[in-house]
Amino acid sequence: MTELLTSAQMRATERAAIESGQVTGLELMERAGRGVVEVVFEEWPELARAPHRALVLCGPGNNGGDGFVVARVLKDWGWEVEVFLYGDPAKLPPDAKANYQRWCAMGKVADPVSAIGDAQQPDLIVDAVFGTGLTRPVEGGLAQVLSTFDSFRALKDVRTVAVDISSGLCADSGRTLGTYASADLTVSFHSAKPGHYLSRGAQQAGRLRVRTIGLEGRPDIESVVRLADGMSGMGLGKAAVLHKYSHGHALILSGGAGKTGAARLAARGALRIGAGLVTLGVPGAAQMEVAGQITALMLRRVDSGAGLAEVLEDDRLNALCLGPGLGGERARDLVPVALCAGHGPGVVLDADALTAFQDDPKALFAMLHGKCVLTPHAGEFARLFPDIAEKLNAVPAEGPAYSKVDATRDAAQRAGCTVLFKGADTVIAAPDGRCSINSAQYDRAAPWLATAGSGDVLAGFITGLMARGFSPMQAAEAAAWLHVEAARSFGPGLIAEDLPEELPKVFRKLGL
Repeated sequence: MTELLTSAQMRATERAAIESGQVTGLELMERAGRGVVEVVFEEWPELARAPHRALVLCGPGNNGGDGFVVARVLKDWGWEVEVFLYGDPAKLPPDAKANYQRWCAMGKVADPVSAIGDAQQPDLIVDAVFGTGLTRPVEGGLAQVLSTFDSFRALKDVRTVAVDISSGLCADSGRTLGTYASADLTVSFHSAKPGHYLSRGAQQAGRLRVRTIGLEGRPDIESVVRLADGMSGMGLGKAAVLHKYSHGHALILSGGAGKTGAARLAARGALRIGAGLVTLGVPGAAQMEVAGQITALMLRRVDSGAGLAEVLEDDRLNALCLGPGLGGERARDLVPVALCAGHGPGVVLDADALTAFQDDPKALFAMLHGKCVLTPHAGEFARLFPDIAEKLNAVPAEGPAYSKVDATRDAAQRAGCTVLFKGADTVIAAPDGRCSINSAQYDRAAPWLATAGSGDVLAGFITGLMARGFSPMQAAEAAAWLHVEAARSFGPGLIAEDLPEELPKVFRKLGL
């Protein structure tokens, strides 16, 4: 997995490099600005073949300093460059001021609030107003500047590149602070930021590229968020000498007659992802319905909590899934039994198993243990954690804004177990603060997952991996990543039933 550094963590990394003598701030700024131009020419080779026209919008901090470097490099390339500075040049940080002065030896600097409306149509717009350090909403004159900026972007053959992150977006949360800009391309440095993958971050970034600027290592930083970008070292393969019970036995609890489809999807997912055995626990009224639909899956009658307690006497059952199609009343009966069966089996709670406790979330939290995984979507999250959801959904008044990462971490700590908060920006957190983002955005976009039953399959994937011995956090991370890969592998036309059947193809690509 790849580390995503917050704005504070990135500043600490840069500061440590500068204080160690590894590099100067001016050198970092030069590398960043030149890196932006290099990426622009890589993404749009036609811009490198002949001089064009650029509009560079610089801000009052070091992000503006990067913009002055971009302007100078493009000018040296033969471009016509128009530069605007929002802020007082006398108050620029030292390195940004040095690059401002270097640019002033080559060209003019205008005030964007009064002059940007008179700018000629450019071929390239460079957004270097606010990078990772934005702490206040964009309002007033600058808001008008960004609106004009976006009106240029709507014109034919005008391309926009954001330096580090689009202005108006919080680099830690991806949330908007007042008016914000959009980009066709975003160039970040050393590390992507959580805000590139959360909330509006991916929508506003266009295409994201991360450019190295020569920083080696980093200081000790706690609570680093990781981006799920592969399954290297996850141990998904199976040893040839082992038997089915070596890979665990998962139990998926089903709803009543006419409501067994979701659990069957979850069970098929658990089996395909490698659980040695998977049993569906169904009420008597649904036995014939389920028996006529399954083959490799096993069937066990579970009418009530007492029936589940009897089934759980088999200590070979090491992972349970409750929720898909379960129904509220049945969930309230079975969930306490599943959670009181000791800390032996891992337990995945999804859908109805979460909603059933919306009137008394504390009762659920009191039963949870460290081998549980909760898998809420936004609505279920708000029902279980209403105060956290309210904080997340409130319009931020300052940055860094409260993020989906913050919310998921707080929820995991409160629940005392792993929480997977679904979405295109799925966030997974453990009670100890470990956190990762599984992004189905940019090149990993998988819009076909917006289909009935896909969440049930994800719950089954997690359950199957827990049956195989994965820790709750590992199982949630691996399942979420494979869920997206299966959707991308299948492509348009995907329905939930296709996801488990696509896993073998994904596994082969992974060399398993």
